[in-house]
Amino acid sequence: MSSEYTADSIQVLEGLAPVRKRPGMYIGSTDARGLHHLIWEVVDNSIDEAMAGFANEIVVTIQKDGACSVLDNGRGIPVETHKATGKSALDTVLTVLHAGGKFGGEASGYKVSGGLHGVGVSVVNALSVKVIAEVFRDGKHYRMKFTDGGSKSYPLEMLGASKFNGTKITFYPDPTIFKEGTDFKLETIFTRLRQQAYLTKDVKIAIHDERVDRKYKFYFEGGIKSYVANLDQNRERLTNVFYVGKEHPDAFVEVALQYTNAFNEEVFSFANNIHTIDGGTHLTGFRTALTREINSYARKNNLLKESETNLTAEDVREGLTAIVSVKVRDPQFEGQTKGKLGNAEVQSAVNAIFGEAFANYLEEHPADAKAMVGKCALAARARIAARAARDTVLRKGALEGSNLPGKLADCSSRKPEESELYIVEGDSAGGSAKQGRDRHTQAILPLRGKILNVEQARLDRMLANNEIKNLVLAFGTSIGDSFDVKKLRYHRIVIMTDADVDGSHIRTLLLTLFYRHFRPLVDGGFVYIAVPPLYKIAKGKQVWYAYTDEEKFKILKDNHLTVDEIPSNSVVEDDSDEEEDSPKKKSSSAGVKIQRYKGLGEMNPEQLWETTMDPTRRIQLRVAVEDAEKANQIFETLMGGEVPPRRKFIQTHAKSVENLDI
Repeated sequence: MSSEYTADSIQVLEGLAPVRKRPGMYIGSTDARGLHHLIWEVVDNSIDEAMAGFANEIVVTIQKDGACSVLDNGRGIPVETHKATGKSALDTVLTVLHAGGKFGGEASGYKVSGGLHGVGVSVVNALSVKVIAEVFRDGKHYRMKFTDGGSKSYPLEMLGASKFNGTKITFYPDPTIFKEGTDFKLETIFTRLRQQAYLTKDVKIAIHDERVDRKYKFYFEGGIKSYVANLDQNRERLTNVFYVGKEHPDAFVEVALQYTNAFNEEVFSFANNIHTIDGGTHLTGFRTALTREINSYARKNNLLKESETNLTAEDVREGLTAIVSVKVRDPQFEGQTKGKLGNAEVQSAVNAIFGEAFANYLEEHPADAKAMVGKCALAARARIAARAARDTVLRKGALEGSNLPGKLADCSSRKPEESELYIVEGDSAGGSAKQGRDRHTQAILPLRGKILNVEQARLDRMLANNEIKNLVLAFGTSIGDSFDVKKLRYHRIVIMTDADVDGSHIRTLLLTLFYRHFRPLVDGGFVYIAVPPLYKIAKGKQVWYAYTDEEKFKILKDNHLTVDEIPSNSVVEDDSDEEEDSPKKKSSSAGVKIQRYKGLGEMNPEQLWETTMDPTRRIQLRVAVEDAEKANQIFETLMGGEVPPRRKFIQTHAKSVENLDI
C-alpha cells in the first residue's frame, strides 16, 4: 500500500458531487429522516416566499410514481441568464451549491428566510434521479429537467402562456442514496406541514397523497396561539393562553404559552419557521425572562415567603407549554440541518419583547398569575423533596458497600461501549436470561411487577418505587438535576418483556420513564427493545423460530408443510414436560410441533440466548423520537390522568391490534 501523500492525493469534487459523496453533511442522514428532509428543503423555500409576503398557498403532492412535488403561488424562480454562471438563474439555483436569493439581504426580496445556506433545492437535485422544475412567471410557463443527481440538465423550455405565478419542484429520490427506501410517510409530512401552518398564520398549506387519494388543508388564523391550545387539548389547563407578537430591531418575536397540571414541559422553538430542536439564543432569552418575571411578580405580591428562595428555571418549566418563534434577517444556524440558533442579538430581543409583555400580562391577569406562581412554587417544593429522596437512594447504596442493586446480575466488563443491560420482566425470565447470557458483556436486571406510571408522579414519589430505584442505581447516571449521561454504565439498554398485554404495558411504562426522565439516553440511541420469537416450529431435529404469524406460515410453506397439508390436530403448542405417549404428543408427531411463546420464562436459557440475546442472530429495535410533539401527545394520551382521550384512542385503534392475548 502506497504511503505517498502528494497533490495528486487531494480529490476535488465539483458541482453537486460533494453532496452525493457525503449526503449526511447536508441532510443529516440517509434514512427516513433524511428522505423527508428533501421535502422540508423545498417547502422551506415556499415558506420563505410566504414570509416575504409573495405567496399564501402551498400544495405538497405525493405522486403515485414515487415522486413528491411542491407548488407555491409565489413570484417564481427567475429564468433570465445569471451573469456569474452564464446559465439561467433557474439552472444555477438547482445545480450550484450556495446559490439562491437569500444572500442579498432585503434587496433580494427576502427580509427573513429559513433557507440560509442556499443549498436546499440544489441538494434535493443532487440526491434525486430526476427533478422537474416548473416556473410560472411573467405570463409564461417554463420547465427544466435534471437527471442523474443533477449531473445532466436539459434545456429550459417555454411551454406556453400562464396567468398563474409560482414555482413547482417535482423530485424523485435516488434509491442508491436512500437504501432504506424512498416511500414517503404521509403521517410525517402531515405533522410537519400542520406545524408550518401554525407558524405562518396567513398561509394555506395543502397535502394530496395520490397513492391513497387523501387530501388535507391547513389554515390557522390564531397562529401559534392556536398551536399551544392544540398541544394542551388533553391536559387540565391552569391558565389562559398568553401571546405576544412584536417587532424588534433585531427580530420579529412571537411567544405563546400556557400552564397545565402536567409534570413536564413542552416547549418548541423556531427561527424563520425552522424547528430548532436544540434550542439556541431565542430559547435562552425566553427562559431567562420567564424565570425573572415570575419571581418578580411573586415577590412583589407576597406569593413567596421571605424564607423561601427564588424559583429556579427548572421550577417555572413544570407544566409549561410554549412556542417561541423568531423571524431574523441573518440567522446563524449550527449545521445544515439548522438545529440550533446562534445569533447573540436574538437573545436580548426575545428577553426584552417577551419580558415586558409577560410582566404586563401578570399584572393584568391576577388569577392566571396566581395559578402560575402556585404551580411553580409546588414544583420547587417537589424538587427539594426529590433531591432529598435521590440523595437518600444514592447514600444508602454507598453505605451498603455498593451503588448497584442486589437483583442486578452485572457483567464483568467495565467498558460501557461494549456492555449491555437487559431489563427483564419477572424472575422466571430473569433466571433464564442470567443463565443464557454472555457474562462478559450482558447484565440482567429482573423487574418484579409493573413500575410506577411516572406520567402522573413527581420525582420524589418515583424514587419511593423500588423498581425505579434499582434502575437509577443500575444506570449509574443519577436522575433529575444531577443526571449525567457520561456516567452511563451500559451503552445498550434493552427492554425485554413478554409478548402479551402485560408485557406491552410494562414496556410502555418503561418507555414513559425513559422519555420523561432519561431523555438523553433515548436521543443518544442507547435504548432498545428486544424482539423475542412468537413461535418455535419443530419437525424432527429441525427447529425454526418465527417472530410473526406471517413468518410462521412462510416457514411452513418453504418447508413444504403448508397449513392445508398439516392435520389441524398436529399443529399444537408443545409443552416440554408432556409424556411421550400422551395423545397431544402422538398427534403432533405426524407433522410439526408449533409452540406459541406467551412469556420469556417459557424458553430455556439456550433458546433465549439463540433467539433474543445472541448479537449475531437477535432482532432489536432502537428507540428514537422522530417527532417530539407527537411523542408527547402519545404519552399523555396513554399514560396521563385524562380518561376521555385514552378511551377515544382505544376505540379508534382497537380493531388494528394483532396478537392480543388477554
